[in-house]
Amino acid sequence: MFGFSDETYIDIASGNGGHGCVSFRREKFVPKGGPDGGDGGRGGDVVFVVRDNLRTLGHLKLQRSFRAENGRPGQGARCAGRDGKDVEIPVPPGTVIRNAETGELIKDLTGLDRYVFLEGGKGGLGNWHFRNAVRQTPRFAQPGGKGTEMRVGLELQIIADIGLVGFPNAGKSSLINLFTNARSKVAGYPFTTKIPVLGVLREGDQDVVIADIPGIIEGASEGSGMGYKFLRHISRTKGLCYLVDLSDDNYLTAYDTLSAELSKYSEELASKEHIIVGTKIDEDGTEERFEELKAKYSDTVVLPLSIYRDDLMPDLKKNLLRLSGEKKEDGFTSRMDTDAHYRDEA
Repeated sequence: MFGFSDETYIDIASGNGGHGCVSFRREKFVPKGGPDGGDGGRGGDVVFVVRDNLRTLGHLKLQRSFRAENGRPGQGARCAGRDGKDVEIPVPPGTVIRNAETGELIKDLTGLDRYVFLEGGKGGLGNWHFRNAVRQTPRFAQPGGKGTEMRVGLELQIIADIGLVGFPNAGKSSLINLFTNARSKVAGYPFTTKIPVLGVLREGDQDVVIADIPGIIEGASEGSGMGYKFLRHISRTKGLCYLVDLSDDNYLTAYDTLSAELSKYSEELASKEHIIVGTKIDEDGTEERFEELKAKYSDTVVLPLSIYRDDLMPDLKKNLLRLSGEKKEDGFTSRMDTDAHYRDEA
């Protein structure tokens, strides 16, 4: 399996158009047949095809150059040359195309199945197009149009409804494993999550995609830690779930620190609707800390969480559904019928 890859560069080129043909009709009993050179075929296009079965850009690490076929030249008897074949580049949903030199966004492929990025050159016209009453034997034809060559950067921005944000060991992996059957690694040391993991929270006919990214640490905007480079994967989310470890002494400043780091990355991301979840409330002294956290952020939904307390799950699930924009009808059930949507081995 390919390792997780969320950005790469590739060289692409559309095909050249075929040249028009210079030809004259030469048949027995037709002494003045005139020009009959056919047109050249058009060059192939460069086409990006969005494939739902792809989850990374890893396959493009093996092939970095894509060139469409050139159009064939025209022939006599007004026979047009064959068009060049398109080259198709498969990419996962959420891929964006950027200028390789400036990083400027060229095209976001979200919501598209197929996108013609570079068109092939036009086929040249054969000499029969240039005949007229004055110029009855044109001995020239039009050359085919040139294709386009360029290098582009591809970047994957995972499409999710809710992003989990927290310091390392805050309980993000435990939460996504609890509500989905994603299997994000859980261990008693920092940075157990090294790649983004997606899971689907399913309640009735409602599906909510949750993204777990590597933990963020203070100073991430200056390059510290490893979670900052993955923030692009929660840039499309409808809402955020901040996880605060109540067993850690920074429980009252954790949210402010995380929010500040997100603001340095993107004000739009930091301003998304959110909830705060105080984790590990089963440990000694954490219930009092949770009340302090709840009082400090009284204008925000603050919820407790322990993977060992089933009574806390319904309220949290209900708020995750609300945060994603899904409407929840009365008659909430505690059934956790969920499917793994995405997981890539490092």
